[in-house]
Amino acid sequence: MDLSSFCTREVVGIDANASLRDAAALMCDEHVGALVVVTSDDPPQVVGLVTDRDLTLEVIGRGETRADVRIGDLAKQPPLAVRESATLREAVMSMEEGGVRRLLVVDDDGGVVGLVSADDLLEALSQEFASLARALRKGIAQEKSGRAVASVAARTRIVYPAYGSVAMG
Repeated sequence: MDLSSFCTREVVGIDANASLRDAAALMCDEHVGALVVVTSDDPPQVVGLVTDRDLTLEVIGRGETRADVRIGDLAKQPPLAVRESATLREAVMSMEEGGVRRLLVVDDDGGVVGLVSADDLLEALSQEFASLARALRKGIAQEKSGRAVASVAARTRIVYPAYGSVAMG
């Protein structure tokens, strides 16, 4: 499974010169937790990534509410990125190495095609685990349907001493 199958394709960008207030309002309007910070060039170039957590910890938590602070000043530069053909494992390793919760997903030319979050990875992993659980249940059902029930004489129950006690013999 590669990242192209479950990354968020609708990436919201913001100009690096935008105000912190504009960035927060855009996150609210678009219902996103991260913005891709770009230049005003044509085509725009990615300069960083800003998350709702960045705004909370770096701005509100540190009192950085000056009007001259731009969202580009807050952006993680450069943002970590993985190719859309990367595996789930590669994305997890990139997040671990970078200490981040989101990665840009790029094509072979470096063009942004999406964004993947730790939440996205957890959801993909949970779907894989659910498939594995279904496979195990199906195997057990097939075993039960293909075998006659054997009658087994009752066995003596073996009792172990409680944890931490010494068996008397």
